[in-house]
Amino acid sequence: MIPIRDDTPRYTTPYINYLLIALNTLVFLFEVSLNPPTRNAFVYEFGVEPIRILAAFGLANVHVASASAVPLLTSMFLHASWLHLIGNMWVLWIFGDNIEDYLGHFSYLVFYVVSGLAASLLHIFLNQNSTVPSVGASGAIAGVMGAYFLLFPGGRVLTLVPLIIFFTFVWLPAWIVLGYWFVLQFLSGAATAIAYSNRTGGGGGIAFWAHVGGFIAGVVMIKLSPRRLRGRARYQY
Repeated sequence: MIPIRDDTPRYTTPYINYLLIALNTLVFLFEVSLNPPTRNAFVYEFGVEPIRILAAFGLANVHVASASAVPLLTSMFLHASWLHLIGNMWVLWIFGDNIEDYLGHFSYLVFYVVSGLAASLLHIFLNQNSTVPSVGASGAIAGVMGAYFLLFPGGRVLTLVPLIIFFTFVWLPAWIVLGYWFVLQFLSGAATAIAYSNRTGGGGGIAFWAHVGGFIAGVVMIKLSPRRLRGRARYQY
C-alpha cells in the first residue's frame, strides 16, 4: 500500500517539515555530486555503522579506528538513492505537517531527532557486530508515523492498493495504513534477523528494526507529551 495524501486538516504552516525535506534533498544532491569512491567513504564516515558507534561509547569488544557517535545524527540526512529519498520525503510530507501542527515547531524538531536517535539505537542493539553503515530518515519518519497513528487513527489516507495485477485508489483509515506498515516492518525485521543469525558482519539491506524503533518511540513520546494549549480544542485522542 502506497499512501498518496491524507485529509486531516492542519492549522499552521509546517515550517520545520519543509526545512527537513529541503535539508534532506540538499544533502542528497551533495552526495550524488561526489564520485563513487568519495561517496562511499562519505557514507561510511557519516552513516551508522553499529560496531563503530558502540566503540565510541566503549562498548565494543574490538578496537575500531575513528569511532564516533556523530553518525547517530548525520545518518538521518543521508540517503542511498533517489527512490530512497523520494519515498521518505513523500511520507514525511503527508504525515509530518499534522504532527508539527500538534506539537509546535521546535517541539516537532526535537521529536523528529529523538525518534531518529531511538531508531538507530534499536538497530545498533540488534546488529552489534555489523560493519555495514545504515543511512536514511526512515527511522525519524517512522516516529512521525507512530505519532500520527495514535493522534489521528480515523484520519483518511488515499492509498494506492495493488489487487493482483491491477491497482486502485482507496481511502483507508490511518490506523490501517500505518498499522499495516508497522506489522510489515516488524515481520521483515524478524525474518532478516533469522537470515543473518549465523553470519558475521551482517545487518545489510533495509534497517527494519530502525523503523520499528522509530515508530514505537513516536507513539511513546506523543502519548507522554503535553498538549499545546491552543490545540486542546482541536485535537483529541
